[in-house]
Amino acid sequence: MLKQVALISLLGLSASAMAGQWQVKVGASAVAPTESTAVSDLGGLEVEAKNELAFTPSVEYFFNDNISTELLLAAPINHTVTAAGVDAVKIKHLPPTLTVKYNFKNSTGFTPYIGVGGTAFIAWDESERGPLAGTDVSVKEDFGFAGQVGFNYQPADAKNWGVFFDARYAQISPEVDIKAADGTRVAKFDLDIDPLVYTIGYSYKF
Repeated sequence: MLKQVALISLLGLSASAMAGQWQVKVGASAVAPTESTAVSDLGGLEVEAKNELAFTPSVEYFFNDNISTELLLAAPINHTVTAAGVDAVKIKHLPPTLTVKYNFKNSTGFTPYIGVGGTAFIAWDESERGPLAGTDVSVKEDFGFAGQVGFNYQPADAKNWGVFFDARYAQISPEVDIKAADGTRVAKFDLDIDPLVYTIGYSYKF
């Protein structure tokens, strides 16, 4: 649903705005959760998402030299969640993120930027193991705040190509529901993830 809304928003740009520039970015990201959760229904068991790597392309539209909007897309991420340090659940998810950015354009090829917006956590294909083997774990969608800082560097002889690095923060705490094989609820809680996402890659503007 969020991806459809974002696509419609991009396609709905006015005719005057279409005079701007598009940029595509292809990067590799390290996803580093910053929080963990003590689950009272499981006797205070510590549950947390592990660090993961991801392929994260994005598309960006520049309204002018300073203002742009960027839609982060990613290949499905396989995220492992541990319980008391033991792998307990593997979740596939998508993290579509839309931010509005201010680019500090200057006379050099080095352009820092900051951005704010929203993100989503769209999960499916939960696979239980270890201490949760034999249970049914479901993870709901979640939506939250997103922020980013970074820079794009375009060498003088590179024409439209450049390289970039940025760091993003996403405020994500999806609801997790664990049920026994007979349908009895074992636990229900919000899994605090709130990851930092570090990305490096190539950009191309046209």
